[in-house]
Amino acid sequence: EKKKIMNTNKTYAERAARHPNACAKELFELMERKKTNLSVAADVTTKKELLAVADAVGPFVCILKTHIDIVEDFDQDLVDQLVALSKKHDFLLFEDRKFADIGNTVKHQYGKGVYKIASWSHITNAHTVPGEGIISGLREVGLPLGRGLLLLAEMSSKGALTQGAYTTESVAMARRNQDFVFGFIAQHKMNETDDEDFIVMTPGVGMDVTGDTLGQQYRTPHQVIVESGCDVIIVGRGIYGKPDQLEAQATRYREAGWNAYLERVRQHQ
Repeated sequence: EKKKIMNTNKTYAERAARHPNACAKELFELMERKKTNLSVAADVTTKKELLAVADAVGPFVCILKTHIDIVEDFDQDLVDQLVALSKKHDFLLFEDRKFADIGNTVKHQYGKGVYKIASWSHITNAHTVPGEGIISGLREVGLPLGRGLLLLAEMSSKGALTQGAYTTESVAMARRNQDFVFGFIAQHKMNETDDEDFIVMTPGVGMDVTGDTLGQQYRTPHQVIVESGCDVIIVGRGIYGKPDQLEAQATRYREAGWNAYLERVRQHQ
């Protein structure tokens, strides 16, 4: 009898082949193709810096994560160039908007306004504090465009209130909305049964430091991927904080993340 392997411990290619969500499928295929589970968080505040980071780390990442509203000289040309770079280097764009309002409001925040996030960002995310209506509102805009949503189940900052029943209920909401919600921002794997496969993306990954003065807590790629069973490592300051060595740092984290993934798969074959 062939032993059943949890989805978390299968290869990205195996998970892509049977994933019901189009956005997840595309991401898994991309990760396998480029041999990377690295996402760089480009938390820079000018258009020039953001495009420089995107172009430099593009070959090494599966996802570029943005906070588009901190860019001081934002314009439509920035979006056009980001989209062009995502095609050139084969990565997805993830606007880390963390929507947190009622369905009717987030619908407009996602589709309209200055940023028109849904028009260019493959992935976005939301807090579950407002209840399930937030997913319905975002879905109306995102699903017809083939976008995907992550829910914030856990945060990496010290003293975060996202724990216990909050996390449990966030997972329950995701299970009810798997056409649009394909994963979580969290610190450990969420898959509990063989018929579900949520992608977990984990911020707060760093190999050189353990924290900052504002409560961020860092973990290594090995801790995140092998020990906690997460899928995508999100690295911010460890990469963009060293602008003179972007490629070298991106290469280093990509290798660490990929090797950790290979180790996890090997352990469960």
